[in-house]
Amino acid sequence: MDPKSNNLNDFLEESVLLDESQYQEGFKDGYKDGLVSGKEEGREVGLNAGFQVGEELGFYQGCVDVWNSAMQIDPDAFTSRVRKNIAQLKTLIDAFPLLEPENENVQEMMDSIRLKFRVVCANLRVRLEYEGQPNSLNKDSEDM
Repeated sequence: MDPKSNNLNDFLEESVLLDESQYQEGFKDGYKDGLVSGKEEGREVGLNAGFQVGEELGFYQGCVDVWNSAMQIDPDAFTSRVRKNIAQLKTLIDAFPLLEPENENVQEMMDSIRLKFRVVCANLRVRLEYEGQPNSLNKDSEDM
């Protein structure tokens, strides 16, 4: 082989190696930055989700407190069925694992609370709805 050709190959090889090393360095920097921003974003999403759950549970707890106060003022204000459902709703709310966000039953428990709340509202013949909770009417109009 010609020495000139060998110098050209060395130059191209060094150029390819430089390009590859810059690519690897950029990948490592991007990966590090992605980890940091991913953790920050994850923390923010978790905080927002936790706030929404707490807000919804607070709404249900507030309704239970009002209904219990009404029962203290007038014990005959509600039927025994309604009193039983209110007590069951309070038990469900109290059993919610606020300090266990990784509990796999959280969604099922929240669904049970929502369902029991609807049962109480139906028995009382009132229309109460947690405003932060998407209702089916809004979902249907958004899908159109």
